[in-house]
Amino acid sequence: GKRVASHLRSRGRNQAITQNEHRPKSHQAHLEWTPSRIVHWAATVGPHTAQLVQRILDDKPHPEMGYRGCMGLIRLAAKYSSPRMEAAAERALLTGAISYHRVHSMLKNSLDMQPMPQRAESRTSPNHENLRGPEYFQ
Repeated sequence: GKRVASHLRSRGRNQAITQNEHRPKSHQAHLEWTPSRIVHWAATVGPHTAQLVQRILDDKPHPEMGYRGCMGLIRLAAKYSSPRMEAAAERALLTGAISYHRVHSMLKNSLDMQPMPQRAESRTSPNHENLRGPEYFQ
């Protein structure tokens, strides 16, 4: 029943306010890592994997928030092979599936071995008397 710490409340959204000495010891060790170090590790798998890791780190308010997912991607490369991970990373970048869970799902379901679907060409509507063009809405 004794207070061990007191913190100011943050009213901002997506703001992490953590004092480093209050983090668990395992998390404190991660503070020594830099985003460039993790991207460099990912680059040993391939350029698409490095780009995917960079996107994950960039999408977080604090890069440290993306470390676990990025390290998971590097472990997936060891489990499934570097070429498969690289193919899954390329697919993830093209489809916007920028997360560990989505890439893991791709590898688990062998989507990385499937050919990428071709983009549909822009469709034009058939001429029809009920279709209104942009002039109608002005």
